[in-house]
Amino acid sequence: MSKQYRLPYTMREPCEDTGEMFLAEVPSLPGYCAWAETPEEALWILEGVAEAFIASRIKHGEPLPPEIVQAGELLVSA
Repeated sequence: MSKQYRLPYTMREPCEDTGEMFLAEVPSLPGYCAWAETPEEALWILEGVAEAFIASRIKHGEPLPPEIVQAGELLVSA
């Protein structure tokens, strides 16, 4: 059975800095972000990225950042 983690995320509106696309980021995973034409698509991509990050850390026996177990908005399974 997989474990769920709560990850706070930020969503930036399209602007010149984001290439006129929505930008979703998980602050506790620096450098992990997703750009898309809609906020829903950006979150879908971000969920996959975060899931892969967590699965890789678990597989290699590396600790997870402590911030990812705090309450948030995005649920990912690994």
